Amino acid sequence: MKLIGPFKQIVTLANLSLRGKLSDDQLEIIVDGGVVVNEGKIQKVGNFEELRSENQDIDIEFIKGEQIALPAFVDSHTHICFGGNRANDFAMRNAGKTYLEIAESGGGIWSSVQHTRNASEEELLKTLLERINFLISLGITTIEIKSGYGLDVENELKMLRMIKKAQQQTQATLVPTCLSAHLKPRDFEGNNQEYLNYIINDILPKIKEEDLAKRVDIFIEKSAFQPEESKDFLLKTKNLGFEITVHADQFTPGSSRIAVEVGAKSADHLEATIDEDIDFIAQSDTVATALPGASLGLGEKFTPARKLLDAGAILAIASDWNPGSAPMGNLITQASILATYEKLTTAEVLAGMTFRSAYALGLEDRGKLEYGLKADFVTYSTDNFQNVLYNQGSLKAENVYIDGIKQS
Repeated sequence: MKLIGPFKQIVTLANLSLRGKLSDDQLEIIVDGGVVVNEGKIQKVGNFEELRSENQDIDIEFIKGEQIALPAFVDSHTHICFGGNRANDFAMRNAGKTYLEIAESGGGIWSSVQHTRNASEEELLKTLLERINFLISLGITTIEIKSGYGLDVENELKMLRMIKKAQQQTQATLVPTCLSAHLKPRDFEGNNQEYLNYIINDILPKIKEEDLAKRVDIFIEKSAFQPEESKDFLLKTKNLGFEITVHADQFTPGSSRIAVEVGAKSADHLEATIDEDIDFIAQSDTVATALPGASLGLGEKFTPARKLLDAGAILAIASDWNPGSAPMGNLITQASILATYEKLTTAEVLAGMTFRSAYALGLEDRGKLEYGLKADFVTYSTDNFQNVLYNQGSLKAENVYIDGIKQS
């Protein structure tokens, strides 16, 4: 066992509800606190001196200076395994070009598909690990990572194999998701339904055989896959034993309702969700995942996070880090900005980046600092935890702990 501290403040997030709105006076804040860790799990959180007196022979890892501690963050929606760069897309979009014009000039998702297909395994793994390490430096220790820039058997497997190989080289938890249903590739000879059948018959069996992913995603949108064919695909995928999640309501409403109807773990984006569908989501266990990075990257409105919380939904906040619409990758900055526009409490934002995001990934062993949970937490050199969001990502994490071990 080891005692880590003392911390000026420890914000445990203990006793906060999984769904609905939260007030900041619900936050448990332990002053001059310490964390007892045993075999990678949290044994106890409390006053440092009291914990020290209770365990006189315990090893102590002293914290120097004034620091606060929070549960480590969970980024439940990323696309960080990719080749190439789409800076020109960003410049063209800001210059007024439409999505179609950008695609016709060689940009868009298809550009990332070509770059990713052309990238060697070594190149993909190297850049993937660099992005993972950046996220860890922000205090993010659980990271969902999608495929979806391969769009054929060979390249979808290449992406997922590199994610699996990356897991062997990082202490962070990586959660791979198959997003072969990102869009129908231009070189596929057949219609949408035939491509979705190709995923089910040719890609998913190999993913299951190699244990490369247990989750499947689909992009339901006018430019990608249509509602009915998507619903059929999701049900078939679920019958194969995969958990499912959905890119829903990004530009047009309606697909979040499908996510709920098929029992998806989460419906992600939701920028275009209408009021009656907000209530529908709120009455379900499907997590509503806001992706403010996409709103910032595209200049689109934000997910109606305030309405979702007020209706009683489970709200997660993730980065959507990808080469096209959300290239920033800084979840803390994005969540801080979302809070400003949607009037979210600090408690709601922290919950959305920790245990509520973990729930979207089917992980209930992390996201709070309390007995028996995974000892993943992040510290900052400040005497007030509110400074983390107040500084909108410019206050850098001091130390990041995974399983109670400080990462170098």
